[in-house]
Amino acid sequence: MAGQFGRRPLLATALAAPGLARAEAAWPSRPVRVVISWPPGGGADIPMRLAAPAMQQVLGQPLVLENRAGASGSVGAGVVAAAAADGYTTLADTAGGAVNHLLIPGLPYDFARALTPISQMVRSPLLCVVRADHPARDLQGLLARLRERPGQVPYASSGVGTATHLAPALLLRRAGVSANHVPYRGGAASIAGILAGDAEFVFSTLPSATPLVLEGRLRGLAASIATRLPVLPEVPTVAEQGFAGFDVADWLGFYAPTGTPAPVIARLAEAARAGMRDPVAVQRLGEIGMVPVGSAPAEFAAFFQDQRARMGALILAEGIKVE
Repeated sequence: MAGQFGRRPLLATALAAPGLARAEAAWPSRPVRVVISWPPGGGADIPMRLAAPAMQQVLGQPLVLENRAGASGSVGAGVVAAAAADGYTTLADTAGGAVNHLLIPGLPYDFARALTPISQMVRSPLLCVVRADHPARDLQGLLARLRERPGQVPYASSGVGTATHLAPALLLRRAGVSANHVPYRGGAASIAGILAGDAEFVFSTLPSATPLVLEGRLRGLAASIATRLPVLPEVPTVAEQGFAGFDVADWLGFYAPTGTPAPVIARLAEAARAGMRDPVAVQRLGEIGMVPVGSAPAEFAAFFQDQRARMGALILAEGIKVE
């Protein structure tokens, strides 16, 4: 009797498995929603819109791109964290997703537990810029100004805990100087603050800053990554200007709710990889200074955990909080 009962779950599983496999093989049978947790036209929105045509070809279904901005990306992430784990609702979010749990009290989800990494879409170098009439001609000139006015010089970011905040925080910590952080709602708003004179410098993503540098309205002082930027090769890196090893970038990740079946994750990763290898997307991203990645799920998961640990340590050391 016990043996008979013991065999029934195995038989049920065996009978159900072909149906489950067919359901996953048929995925997707309807459009896939991509929640972009930042406003249109920024460092999260642009890569996904460029990748969408190639991704749709792989999936055989349309992508429905939906901007749900707010609270340093946590609004959009919360929408996807609460969605069904069937692959039909996905998330595109920037580096802030790795650290928002340390910054925003009362988040109803833990990003690392609620969401599963699919692929790192792009890496986005940052450019430290000032207005063209600013007295600083290079990074050391800017730091000298900060030393003369400790804690008084305002600097902009696209939000608390974003890469555009953590990059200058790390630089200031290493340089032993202080400045007054002024967070804005997104990259475009932070650049507007610089142009208006409400803040003196920002580590901006390249789509927002590069055109204005080329027009002569902003001056580039330093690139945040280890190598010079192909679009602005005359601008030295932070590392070249006295801070060896400095290498910080924003990045865009692609996620699904935890529990999404592994074959579906693999299919989404295949689509992401195709999107980041599409010639038109690669060319357009290169023109605005973004580096296509399209990593595998395991590779992106390891990268995400490393960023969560390293940037989290900086946030705790600096006492960074959302006010």
